[in-house]
Amino acid sequence: MKRSTFVKGTLITSVAASLLVSQLTYSDTVRLRMHTFYGTEMDEIAADLRERVKESSDGSLRIQFFRGGELVDSSQFVNAVSRGTIDIAHGVGSYWPGQVSIGTIEAGLPGAWVSTDEARDVFTDQGLDELIAEAYEEQGVKLIGRGYGSDYGLLTSEPVSSLEDLKSMRIRATSSIATVLEKFDIPTTFLPAEELYVGLSTGVIDGAVYGGPVEYEQLKLNEVAKYYTDINLLNPGWIETALINPSTWEKMSEEQQQIITTEIDRYLEDIHQWLEEGNQKIIDEGALFEFATLPAEDSRKLAEAALPIWEEEAEKSERNAQAVEILINNATQQGRLSE
Repeated sequence: MKRSTFVKGTLITSVAASLLVSQLTYSDTVRLRMHTFYGTEMDEIAADLRERVKESSDGSLRIQFFRGGELVDSSQFVNAVSRGTIDIAHGVGSYWPGQVSIGTIEAGLPGAWVSTDEARDVFTDQGLDELIAEAYEEQGVKLIGRGYGSDYGLLTSEPVSSLEDLKSMRIRATSSIATVLEKFDIPTTFLPAEELYVGLSTGVIDGAVYGGPVEYEQLKLNEVAKYYTDINLLNPGWIETALINPSTWEKMSEEQQQIITTEIDRYLEDIHQWLEEGNQKIIDEGALFEFATLPAEDSRKLAEAALPIWEEEAEKSERNAQAVEILINNATQQGRLSE
């Protein structure tokens, strides 16, 4: 046999084999049930994700998307993914601290970071995500994506120039933020998002720490409170998590796995940018709210007052202690905590 004929034949055989492997890889359509904690506001971004995944995988991957509360409660995402009730979950670790104790740290402790770049560095470059991935693996789920929320400021019915001003106000806050504020004799309470409008309009509360300008505008809170104060305590105010069922993951080829992780990352970044751009637009227009920033010294006091919360989380496990050590080292390097 001539060498050229052999090489040609080998090449044809190789190409045919590659095509066969590709066909085998995509022989079955993998249908993925994905559940988010967001509502209809993210429908367009979710539709883009579904379309990109379908196109990138030649139709072998299909996502069925569920909004917050449609199939399972957000607090049950870890269990639901582990059991295979859903394949992919997009939530926030503070929803399931009873199942994954590091979830509260993952979601964001007061004073942990004050910019997206800082948060990214803590998770990806300082080892926090490695600890978190281990914790999820123990619960029978796989961490495949990290999202970064957005602004987390204070909205009040009266202007705020210092912590002293807040002592005469009642502020809606989640438990961790409330614990910090109460150290400065600032009254707090908790109301769900759907009750904030009535609470502010009736004087049940005088302010709220809930989200950024976009979230406040969506709830129409600008109609009853117009003073937005950056307290420089936690930004992004929440960190988002994407989880997948390990069995579902193993059924996919390496190429399909790469498609999922790449497109989930883009989806999470699209959400972050939508929030960031929406917040900045409202700030630039300056029509809905009056914006201010808490004095740096007051923000420093808040960060230091959050340390007992960090210590409480650290006591829950050796892994939590390692995570809190990362946060302490970072905050010290950033100058928010004393040496």
